[in-house]
Amino acid sequence: MSLADRTFAAVLFDNDGTLVDSTGSVTRSWVTWAQEHDIDPRTLVGHHGMPAPAIIASVAPHLDPQQAFARIEQLEVDDVEDVVALPGVLDAIAAIGDAPAAVVTSATHELARVRLAAAGIGIAQVVTFDDVERGKPHPDPFLLAAQRLGVDPTDCLVCEDAPSGVAAARAAGCSVLAVTTTSTPDELGDADLVVSSLADVVFEVVDGRVRVHPRQP
Repeated sequence: MSLADRTFAAVLFDNDGTLVDSTGSVTRSWVTWAQEHDIDPRTLVGHHGMPAPAIIASVAPHLDPQQAFARIEQLEVDDVEDVVALPGVLDAIAAIGDAPAAVVTSATHELARVRLAAAGIGIAQVVTFDDVERGKPHPDPFLLAAQRLGVDPTDCLVCEDAPSGVAAARAAGCSVLAVTTTSTPDELGDADLVVSSLADVVFEVVDGRVRVHPRQP
């Protein structure tokens, strides 16, 4: 069954790369941190969507993980100059209106807060790295978001841009709409629908449930 033939009780949005463009901030912050520790920044490629501690463990297992995480977190929180909403995002959120929705991000609560604020996005329910023991690609963040919204995970639509997020959503039993902001269509192949951005689809609420379908040319 295609997404256009279904309705959903709730929509769960990833943040970075799905709702907001934080590429500049992320790149500048991680490169700065890497250079501070003589780490080749090229080793950071391919980790998008993963929680920061997992990235640190992968590229710099010799460093104190808590100190490294705190430093990167501060760099990113302090750098939101060019963080903006991605195409179609504000229209999608406006169309969903009061229907259940949540942001589900691998960032910390403080980082998610400043980025959502910088982009002018107001979604009250936010599940962050701070709320779960296991982040993406584990299903825990999406399961917690569904629980907080009082809906079944299998009745949720997840909007994601990263393979780890798609894997997490699938493991939680959710349907997935993926955008190619940071990944190729092949990398997002497990999604139900892959589009270039949320501007390519239309969200609408029917009898309190959310429907999404491709935007007609």
